[in-house]
Amino acid sequence: MKEILKYLETVTDNRQEKKVLHKMSDIIAIVFFALLANSDEWTEIEVFAKEHEQFLRGYLELPYGIPSHDTIQRVFTMVSPEYLQKFKKLWNEMLNSGEGEKIKKLLCLDGKTQCGNGNKNQKANHIVGAVDENGFSLAEKLTDEKSNEITAIPKLLDDLNIAGHIVTTDAMGTQTEIVKKIRKKRADYVLALKGNQGTLHEDVKLYFNEPDLLLKCAYTRTIEKARGGVEKREYWQTDDIGWLPQKKDWAGLNSIVMARNTIIKDSTETSETRYFISSLPLDVKEAARAVRGHWIVESHHWNLDVTFREDDNRTLDKQAAFNLGILKRLALNVLKLVDVGKKPMSLKLKRFTIGTNPEKHLENILNM
Repeated sequence: MKEILKYLETVTDNRQEKKVLHKMSDIIAIVFFALLANSDEWTEIEVFAKEHEQFLRGYLELPYGIPSHDTIQRVFTMVSPEYLQKFKKLWNEMLNSGEGEKIKKLLCLDGKTQCGNGNKNQKANHIVGAVDENGFSLAEKLTDEKSNEITAIPKLLDDLNIAGHIVTTDAMGTQTEIVKKIRKKRADYVLALKGNQGTLHEDVKLYFNEPDLLLKCAYTRTIEKARGGVEKREYWQTDDIGWLPQKKDWAGLNSIVMARNTIIKDSTETSETRYFISSLPLDVKEAARAVRGHWIVESHHWNLDVTFREDDNRTLDKQAAFNLGILKRLALNVLKLVDVGKKPMSLKLKRFTIGTNPEKHLENILNM
């Protein structure tokens, strides 16, 4: 990992040389270390760096000591997001180097708004990201608002090697051009349906509502205890879609899926039914894995908000907020893999533990 830190030296610094005291590469490293050590705000990052300056000097030059929080934030308005994403990619490649590849890995796409970046004068950043089934952030694209996910997803797919894997999205991403992109890159898809695809959602719903047709579908279910009750997840899949008028519009469409989630708690039963289109052939357990696996995106967003307090951060400069978000996602990836104690810990507790003794724990992380 120490070798990866050397990549920071390649950053292009466009600041006026005569006015520069602090190296941009040092500032980026300070923020990364501070995020791992339970610092969220720019002021907290400055305090962390000052308290642990001697340790940081073991890795950074710091020719004029520790920069102020204003300087740190100002630098993050200037650094290229693409540069930070390359830094994150290098770490991801190292972190996942020992991971065995599954036949088909799930790649879940979804958007998250940086709520603290917005006010009455501007809309908050909306970031479309790709997360794998283990919850690792792979890539992200900045959009102006949620509706622009449709244009951001193809660009995101261009940055990913998705061949041989399964792409999942919510209904916003269920677009014919996105499906073409997925198939062109030799990947499969399981995409949610709602009312934004013309009559497709209603046609699929009507098919599964026919009892005789439902009995002919492939079926699987799981039953488990959850949230103080019993949760039953049922899945139906069929490749009998020759009747579907829109079949020709969706590249590689091979099957349709219905998922029903039923929760029984205190003698009360509630259920939710969802519908999907897929390029997968008839294999209901694989389709169920894709549908169920998409929840990891929500878990990832929850960790950004709870573990890193992303929505509480009031950075208004859009590029600075986006850049900070990139490093938070990288720090989250690192936290998922490191051990900082003998007992299992939540990611939030891991951050807190690292913050109690950064010298010890960051050194261990850098020696992984």
